[in-house]
Amino acid sequence: MCRNVQLNGVAHLVHPRQADARMLMYQHQKASERFDVIDLDPYGSPAPFLDAAVQAVSEGGLLCVTCTDMAVLAGNSGETCYSKYGAMALKSRACHEMALRIVLHSLDLRANCYQRFVVPLLSVSADFYVRVFVRVFTGQAKVKASASKQALVFQCVGCGTFHLQRLGKASGASGGRVKFSAACGPPVAPECGHCGQRHQLGGPLWAEPIHDLDFVGRVLEAVSTNPGRFHTSERIRGVLSVVTEELPDVPLYYALDQLSSTVRCSTPSLLQLRSALLHAGFRVSLSHACKNAVKTDAPSSALWDIMRCWEKVCPVKRERLSESSPAFRILSVEPRLQANFTIRDDANPSSRQRGLKRFQANPEANWGPRPRARPGGKAAGEAMGERRRLHQNKRKEPAEDPVQRAAWLKTFPCKRFKEGTCQHGDQCCYSHSSPTPEDTAEVAPGDRPETPSQNPPGPGVATGPGVD
Repeated sequence: MCRNVQLNGVAHLVHPRQADARMLMYQHQKASERFDVIDLDPYGSPAPFLDAAVQAVSEGGLLCVTCTDMAVLAGNSGETCYSKYGAMALKSRACHEMALRIVLHSLDLRANCYQRFVVPLLSVSADFYVRVFVRVFTGQAKVKASASKQALVFQCVGCGTFHLQRLGKASGASGGRVKFSAACGPPVAPECGHCGQRHQLGGPLWAEPIHDLDFVGRVLEAVSTNPGRFHTSERIRGVLSVVTEELPDVPLYYALDQLSSTVRCSTPSLLQLRSALLHAGFRVSLSHACKNAVKTDAPSSALWDIMRCWEKVCPVKRERLSESSPAFRILSVEPRLQANFTIRDDANPSSRQRGLKRFQANPEANWGPRPRARPGGKAAGEAMGERRRLHQNKRKEPAEDPVQRAAWLKTFPCKRFKEGTCQHGDQCCYSHSSPTPEDTAEVAPGDRPETPSQNPPGPGVATGPGVD
């Protein structure tokens, strides 16, 4: 880095440091020594750096954070997400937007400890990571409003319906003052009102807008004016165009295939569902985080009424549905709203009409984050790939048919089978107990018993294939 600085003649601008990034930021907490822009892009979670970053950025400065630990943020390990970001993530079709809101909640929570707060400029979910751009300000009065910007999520495990519950409440008082108080809840009953299943509790997460549309509009204008400045200008235009079309005051979304899968019916086209919501007087938009997203301010009851009306157009066989299934319970109720699926002109978003590159296709098979670099370079990576191929479906339940079970066991033979010295022959599998002295001694074929012993095994003796 030092050689590159000298080569480009920017020693008065760039000062390389080889140190712990947290300690470096902690040493620049004074207002006169803070950084205008801090960009956190570690391998994995940025959680260890957030506390130092919100203190070291200048007043109104820009803080950019990238998170690549999407397995944690998307709900695969809720307890790990809580330990890193202070929120429980849920498995949901809206997991990518939920991940963005969890990161924003974590940033604001850490900034509040120092009488600071964050203002989101742009929050993007792309490929296998999420990235947020926020500005950090100081103000005790604004920090008091942070509780009313966070919310818990109640999500039904059956039909996927979700409800948000704010943590705080901000109301107007006399003299133009704002009064803060605790919110009242919960917004749902113990059982879902649509399918009768229980609710899962997630969050807290950021419930305010995650984009500054004025800022996004200026960036989009700058990219459109000079498209040759960036190699990915087409993708930037497509993603930012969808961002400008999102409903800013509607957190999370439903997925089109999720709705039809819940009621076990065929899937309507995206334009048909959007038209039905518009005909009913509700707002609807897409989401940059999901191709089939339905972001709407319609209540869940109206959304399921539209799906009930669609099921009457494309009926399902009710006799095949279990009485306890969410589909049976949802379809057993007559819709109060009569949906109109006639295609409207405003149902087709502008970014879709212009054919912009809104959702990036994977450039190759199995596209995703790569493992950490290992000693051995490319040869080690090829060996690891071969091991993964051999161990695929290793823990899959074996077939009940003896012939198929024997074929499955032969997939993972022991070392003695490969050497030709295994005593089990065709019954060999990959797991054996340690060999006994009798096994190692040479035994003539005629001395072996042709039938198994009739004496039952004693207590505590293991039986079955793969046991000597």
